[in-house]
Amino acid sequence: MKIRIGAYPKHRWYHNFLYGKFGIGEPRISVRIDNYDTWGMDHTLAYIILPMLKQLKATKQGAPCVDPKDVPVELRPTEKEISSYTENGDTDDNFFPRWDWVLDEMIFAFENKHKDWEEQFHSGVHDRRTIKHEDGLVEWIKGSNDTFKIDWKGFKAYQERMTQGFKLFGKYYESLWD
Repeated sequence: MKIRIGAYPKHRWYHNFLYGKFGIGEPRISVRIDNYDTWGMDHTLAYIILPMLKQLKATKQGAPCVDPKDVPVELRPTEKEISSYTENGDTDDNFFPRWDWVLDEMIFAFENKHKDWEEQFHSGVHDRRTIKHEDGLVEWIKGSNDTFKIDWKGFKAYQERMTQGFKLFGKYYESLWD
């Protein structure tokens, strides 16, 4: 994959005229996708999305309205704060922290896309032996030194958090602006 996106122009009053008349001002964009880029497209895109999310969080100049259901209880606005926002556009003290929390969850999901995060829930040693029977069936027999265990509860919670981060990315995709 090779991507080149030129700088976006600074917008001035005369740009509308120049854009329409001469086609000047649009960034040059070149994208080449190779076959192997789509073999694991979720992994490929994560390499691009993660640094962009981190930069957005570091340089953001605003925040969209975040659905209270998407954040922990301690970040949710009260009914009075929701009413004040709806009627007057007043933001509450957690308006921007809610967006930071959503961005953090997205970043968490994309950071872990390329990590072997599953291993933190494994412990012990595999001691399994394979036995082939005459009829072609294969049987795994647990050895005396097999102490391998998986923390399925922790594994599932971690995976659910990643999945939620990807869902938030989709939900707030059109809010990924600076």
